[in-house]
Amino acid sequence: MTGYSKETLARAQRLRRELTNAERKLWSVLRNRQLGGAKFRRQQPIGPFIVDFACLELRLIVEADGGQHAESVRDIRRTAFFKSKGYRVLRFWNNEILGNLDGVAEAITAALTSPHPAQALPESPSPSRGEGFSGATHA
Repeated sequence: MTGYSKETLARAQRLRRELTNAERKLWSVLRNRQLGGAKFRRQQPIGPFIVDFACLELRLIVEADGGQHAESVRDIRRTAFFKSKGYRVLRFWNNEILGNLDGVAEAITAALTSPHPAQALPESPSPSRGEGFSGATHA
């Protein structure tokens, strides 16, 4: 059970079959763990949305955007939703993917190898886990 409606899953399957040229080119470098060993999925449902590419393990979303995405309020809401769920979102214009795939791949690799902001924060000691105050006295 995936937790997604039949309609969402059918739409994701259709989008996988109908990749844009930029998505197809980007998928050629994301598939088969080619970038930093990260496993990406294409046209992956996350919450009420379907993202172009997602590395679920490292909580990274990569979107290939055409001109219709310029100053899109919907994209701002989508990104806010993903961030609230602990994802980082990288967006690339289609012309950037088609004209500078190496640069796009480098930017994605950099994101994969840099600590996730939410995971990079040092965790506070937890007394409930026996951490922090040890009860020992120092003389």
